Amino acid sequence: MFSQRIKAVMEHKNILTAVPQTTVSQAAKLMAQKKTSAVLVVKDDLLVGIFTERDAVFRVVAHGLDVHTTQLGEVMTPSPQTVDPEKTYGYALLLMQRNGFRHVPVVVNGKPVGLITSRSALDPELEEFVAEERRRTHIS
Repeated sequence: MFSQRIKAVMEHKNILTAVPQTTVSQAAKLMAQKKTSAVLVVKDDLLVGIFTERDAVFRVVAHGLDVHTTQLGEVMTPSPQTVDPEKTYGYALLLMQRNGFRHVPVVVNGKPVGLITSRSALDPELEEFVAEERRRTHIS
């Protein structure tokens, strides 16, 4: 599974994009409709940021910002790390684990084509993956 190419396992049906001027309230409604946990923020079809459920809690609600006036461009993670669809699924999981995030946009020439989430890996093989990474870290 971990050697599969990202393009074979990425979420592309529920990929949600919005422009930076989209309000947090609008984005949350779209996320609920699409049943997705992240919005890929685009400008001229190019990825400029990502906004997740965690961003809504930690960057908006926790700071008392108004969800009806705060725009994604103000609270998104700008220039997020991305992966190419030809990379392996294991590469994406390791990237998320090492950097402490749960979503990785999949891009081609700067344009989002999918999303890899840690939720995609919630199966018995994930435990094996984490154990192997820990083993390698302790050997090095």
